[in-house]
Amino acid sequence: MALARYKDLCVDVVDEAMMTPFWAQVLGLDVRVHDDGDAQLVGPTPQHGVWLNAVPEPHTVKQRVHLDVHALSVGDVAALGASVLPDWGPFPWTVMADPEGGELCVFERDEVPMYRLYEIGIDAVDAEAIGRWWADVLGTEAVVDDDHDTSFAVPGAPFDGFVFGAVAEPKTIKNRIHWDVDVAPGGIEALAAAGASVLRRPDEQISWTVMTDPEGNEFCAFVTGD
Repeated sequence: MALARYKDLCVDVVDEAMMTPFWAQVLGLDVRVHDDGDAQLVGPTPQHGVWLNAVPEPHTVKQRVHLDVHALSVGDVAALGASVLPDWGPFPWTVMADPEGGELCVFERDEVPMYRLYEIGIDAVDAEAIGRWWADVLGTEAVVDDDHDTSFAVPGAPFDGFVFGAVAEPKTIKNRIHWDVDVAPGGIEALAAAGASVLRRPDEQISWTVMTDPEGNEFCAFVTGD
């Protein structure tokens, strides 16, 4: 039984005015600016949503969570402000940096869908363990390859899925990309019992709970009425 449902995605940026149109065009989404000034990228469903969160800290180390995107060409993404990272590969995709240095992987296609997020990639010390953990939380089955890289389709998400790739180095700083989940009443406690940790509970400033998974990846849980 699922403990949570995928809600949407959040990306930390320093220059919100620059990065909002970049990600809108890369992902094929529209921009909505809320009354409080927060920018959100929106699509056909709430699960297409991407929040751009302004933070003071710049990108400094390789992102443990990154986006894989569809594109007609690497040149199209470069024209929006991204740059190719030459020391990666060879892979059947191209590793690029967004205008603030955050890594993304571009998969060239003959045709691209309107929504161009392909997958969310996550570095993990124990990719199989954390991949299976998230598959259990979201109520689905994980697929593990010979290298212990672990993937699965995320129920209700408008992209292909999560891919957990094994790396040697542990997490050291806050992830600049995270996802939000919806949980039923009692869901925060259920997630904690399953191995998640609570970093911050709802207070005067936020209405959600900030948590980490067993490898320290941040996510936000929103309690719904159902």
